[in-house]
Amino acid sequence: MPERIVTVASRTGLHARPAKLFVQAAARQPVPVKIGVGDREVDARSMLAVLSLGVTHGTDVTLRAEGEQADAVLDELATLLATDLDSDQEQPVDA
Repeated sequence: MPERIVTVASRTGLHARPAKLFVQAAARQPVPVKIGVGDREVDARSMLAVLSLGVTHGTDVTLRAEGEQADAVLDELATLLATDLDSDQEQPVDA
């Protein structure tokens, strides 16, 4: 099963907005993805499961996926986690 080890770059780790963005990206993938810390591994498509890992800034997480597109999926999600998602705050839309 392909895997990637990634250091989480977001200042708040995988909490609130960064976790939401990661879970949404994982849910759009054509193959199931797992995310783990240490000996705990959860479904990357579940917000509650991802939050339960308690991932903080600088934590190394392991992403795993299986299937025909697993490598591409893992590359995309690893790139997302290696980005500081807190610094990319959405700007208000003018009416």
